[in-house]
Amino acid sequence: MSLQSKRYAIIALVLLGIIAPFVIHPLIAMKILCFALFAAAFNLMAGYLGLISFGHAAFFGMAAYVAGYSVKVWQLPTEVGILLATAFTALLGLAMGSLAVRRKGVYFAMITLALSQLVYFYAHQSPWTGGEDGMAGVPRGKLFGIIDLTNNLTMYAFVFVIAIIGFTIIWRAVNSPFGSLMLAIRDNEQRVISLGYNVYNIKLMAFVLSATLSGLAGATKAIVFQFASETDVIWGTSGIPVLAALIGGIGTLIGPAIGGAIMVALETVLAGFGEWVYFVQGVIFVIVVLFFRRGIFGEIQARWLDKPIQPLGHDHSDTAPHLPHPGQE
Repeated sequence: MSLQSKRYAIIALVLLGIIAPFVIHPLIAMKILCFALFAAAFNLMAGYLGLISFGHAAFFGMAAYVAGYSVKVWQLPTEVGILLATAFTALLGLAMGSLAVRRKGVYFAMITLALSQLVYFYAHQSPWTGGEDGMAGVPRGKLFGIIDLTNNLTMYAFVFVIAIIGFTIIWRAVNSPFGSLMLAIRDNEQRVISLGYNVYNIKLMAFVLSATLSGLAGATKAIVFQFASETDVIWGTSGIPVLAALIGGIGTLIGPAIGGAIMVALETVLAGFGEWVYFVQGVIFVIVVLFFRRGIFGEIQARWLDKPIQPLGHDHSDTAPHLPHPGQE
């Protein structure tokens, strides 16, 4: 995508974010932002390293618990609770990633799923999380001790800023020498190894960054809805960013966010139809896989913008990105 196209897309999304709480309910808009950030964080691993994780619910859910407990029980300021939860998921990501990134493909996916299930069983058994009852009554508090976050529009502005910060970090990461290395590893890992790079460390750094931003999304969601539960950490939640990235466009900056917004919108619109929401999501996923292999935004980028992307699994060996000097890693 050209620089001008990127600017237009970013401006359009920012404008949509500004007007969103006046068009739809602010709670729905905040949920869209949280899951859009969650999907974009997951895409760092899947789209730019080619590693599909089935365990990101561990970071999303545990951050929700830690943020809720910090604000409710320890009575920490809201912003401190979110930062503490984000830092916790960075450490959790370091622990899980140090094991998972040693493998790739289906082995990587199964290791992340298994580790995520361990985290789920811990949350299920631990008394401080509330177990099956969850953690209710999490106060929104006051931002910096001044700004009352009980107002939905004020809370939305806070969440919007958090989302902007998260997406900026992702944009900076993928448009840096580190991002070029991630793409090179995805396309031809052996070539990167032969050039003297420590591939394990690069993968681990990407995993920790992805986990940290997933935790930021989960912690923010817990404050918004004043609740954290097992549904945040259960394995099914790990499937949300996977579907969102594939529907929106895996390997693109904007696609996963669009996919996350679509999934939240579907859950909201079809809330009265019970489990039919899963059927509709499945139908949309099948249609996208069969007819829009690049995802919704991926197809738009391929057909109307400058630089097409390739579907996941395509051989990129002839078009590998320029690698920075090892000293720039």
